[in-house]
Amino acid sequence: MDGDHVTIWPRMEPFLLGALQVAPSSKLSLHYLRKMAAYVRTRDGCFPVLGWSMWRHIACGKLQLSEELAWIYMHSFELLIAHSAEERLERAEGFSQCSTKAELDQQRNKLSVDTLQFLLFLFIQQLNRVSLRTSLLGEEWPSHRSRSPSPTEREKTGSQNKNWDDQAHLSFLQNHLSEILELLVETDHLSQSGQALKDCQVSLEAVRSLSLLVEGSLGQEKPVQPIHRLLAKSSLKTQAGFSSVSRSFPFHQLLSCLQQNLTLNPFGITACLHSGKKLGWAQQVEGALKRAKIARNVDTAPPGSKMVLMSHVLDQTLAKMSEKLNGANVKVHRCCNAFIYLLSPLRSVSVDKCRDCTLVLGPVETSVHIHSCQNVRVVCVAGRVAVGASSRCFVHALTPSRPLLLPGNSELTLGPFHTFYPCLEDHMASVGLAVVPNLWDQPLLLGTDGLTTSDSSYRLLPPSDFHTLSVPFKMDGDTCEVPGGLPPLYQQVMEEKQKTIQRWQRTVSEAQLDKDQRKRFQELVELKFQEWLLQTGHRKELDSLIPSALRHNKDPDRQGRTGQSAACL
Repeated sequence: MDGDHVTIWPRMEPFLLGALQVAPSSKLSLHYLRKMAAYVRTRDGCFPVLGWSMWRHIACGKLQLSEELAWIYMHSFELLIAHSAEERLERAEGFSQCSTKAELDQQRNKLSVDTLQFLLFLFIQQLNRVSLRTSLLGEEWPSHRSRSPSPTEREKTGSQNKNWDDQAHLSFLQNHLSEILELLVETDHLSQSGQALKDCQVSLEAVRSLSLLVEGSLGQEKPVQPIHRLLAKSSLKTQAGFSSVSRSFPFHQLLSCLQQNLTLNPFGITACLHSGKKLGWAQQVEGALKRAKIARNVDTAPPGSKMVLMSHVLDQTLAKMSEKLNGANVKVHRCCNAFIYLLSPLRSVSVDKCRDCTLVLGPVETSVHIHSCQNVRVVCVAGRVAVGASSRCFVHALTPSRPLLLPGNSELTLGPFHTFYPCLEDHMASVGLAVVPNLWDQPLLLGTDGLTTSDSSYRLLPPSDFHTLSVPFKMDGDTCEVPGGLPPLYQQVMEEKQKTIQRWQRTVSEAQLDKDQRKRFQELVELKFQEWLLQTGHRKELDSLIPSALRHNKDPDRQGRTGQSAACL
């Protein structure tokens, strides 16, 4: 394999989905994680697999984290790990039957994680650590290992969001690779301060855990492989110093090998923006998407790296249900006055710096994250929902985990999931999401110092303000109502509104209007309805659902000046 051109790069999903978008607790610093790494190797039930009860003991007893925060980290890690839909549904059923704290702990105790990978997962929470120098200059402290990307380079990604920024992922690994490897080394190979000794070795099993963060290939168009396979079988074997006798690598030789071959993720956001294919939408109005950037790499990227990017969609109604979206990580960035329907099972969704938008999503296997948005409405079924630095946003969610409200929010409204489309339940089953438990109304407020009790940043939607949402597209499928139904108070309101409609219809029928009176009455109702549509902004949404050729067949000069009609499903 001497002719192999091996490249390795940071995996996208651990940073995208695993790193909470809030400054981590000081108890997750390298100092404390080194202590944890030494502790777990000497305690029964901690290594090589760590269960909930022992992690809770470490987190609450040693690191002084709250139990809920400890669970957030373990659950976040679990969302990253590949589980079948059947396993996730079975687990959801178990949790749905818990009515006491003891029963909840019993279910949580069934979960266990790879200890070393979990240590690495906790370490990468430092991705969103804010230092004084970073806040003042917009860059990390200088490092002898690498230079951080310049502001110009970061702008190429279209966002300062480090979770999506593959330049930031690369820089983080380059800057911290030595510390990462030290967490994988057995205690007797480290100094008292936790640093690697001169003759330190890293076992192949420990490097296997490194595959959480790093992957690579033997060249272009070659299969993507986990790092331990590349290091043990490819041309990197000699460079990394692998010994088939001890099945280990010399620490410093392995470190040098990784640093020399680490490169930017070829399936990351930078590559997708540069060479990704456009995502097709039917009935496009010429010029309507001139500023929009919509790209995808789903045809070439391996699972876990599939992404769809939608940026600067303005005054549009877009809809898509396609296998090309299945399992994709979707980023919706800087959109304004847009109505976006993505009705496919998705891996994750990030809504960043959008305003005055409505997004209706298919089931999201891992997380929906809303950041720096204003007046945005998101309707979703998701493994987790998180909102940060956003104002006047509405979230209608069906979720088995408590929503995370991160710092900087104001005037948020949480409401129950209130829509459906014919394929919804099939899509939910395909990603392992059930209708129970549903914790949409039990948010956790997560700050830089852990969980807080302040509740001024959000409210629960008053039942009196509740309305259901209709997905205005025809498709095949069996779902004909909101999965799991509505919460009792909201269901009661809907029944009362239905009774009001029936009373109104009966009143009109009993009025016995003649033909002219009915015509006049209909005109008045229509006028009031149009006024309401304009006042609420719904007129724009309804107009955009009508094909442009029909909407402007009497005024062809207006074509191209209006928003795009919805794409065919």
